[in-house]
Amino acid sequence: MNLLEMEKTPKIGFELGGVPIDFDLTVVITTTVTCLLVFLIVVLAARKLTMVPSGMQNLVEMVIDFTKGIVRSNLDLKTSSRFYGFAFTLFLFLLIANQLGLVFNLVTEHQQPIPFLGIEASNHAEVAGKEASKYAWWKSPTANLNVVFAMAIAITLMAHFIGIKRSPKNYLAHYFQPYPWMVILHLIDEVAKPVTHGMRLWANIFAGEVLIVIMLQASPLMTGLPLILWIGYSLFVGVVQAYVFTTLAFVYLSQKITTDH
Repeated sequence: MNLLEMEKTPKIGFELGGVPIDFDLTVVITTTVTCLLVFLIVVLAARKLTMVPSGMQNLVEMVIDFTKGIVRSNLDLKTSSRFYGFAFTLFLFLLIANQLGLVFNLVTEHQQPIPFLGIEASNHAEVAGKEASKYAWWKSPTANLNVVFAMAIAITLMAHFIGIKRSPKNYLAHYFQPYPWMVILHLIDEVAKPVTHGMRLWANIFAGEVLIVIMLQASPLMTGLPLILWIGYSLFVGVVQAYVFTTLAFVYLSQKITTDH
């Protein structure tokens, strides 16, 4: 199966003012599942709070302390307290989202088209001389470019908004420091930040899931220990990328909030 076939997913489309709009159903499903899991984990952890935490409460408190450290390393104590909840939610969402595609794959082949889902009828290899069309119903939402870029752009816009609200003068002056002609480089930097921010996360998660599919379709020798080792490594990469994305989010925020960076 080539990469284009692997990327086929069911989509729901409609027109708004003559403009076609498509929603990736796979992304909608896995993103919703991720949000529900985040909500469930928090509810279970906070259901019976004790002074001596254990079980789920202890685990969540460890994540809270970890994300607090990320915020405090980039913002002053007074400012950082406003972003503890955001950091915890962002990290936990990414931590779960990055791993969903490693749990299992759900791929279907359809003999009949389903137009409202954008699914075409499969062409069998013996008839059409090519692989049958397959549609993936389950993968990590962060393995989709649209998701990671939407998150990266939203964080960038939030950073600019907070920077302007905090001090419009300092916000604008930054673009002309240390020399006025540096404004061009600063503008290029502002465009590059969300691109690299999202691309780094997407590339790592997408590549991990692609290799798993390739190994499953390769020799049976690749579905034993090598596959287990790669899944274990991909789990580790998912955790690291959740940390990296969250950390960079607050690095970019600090650059707009603080004046001594």
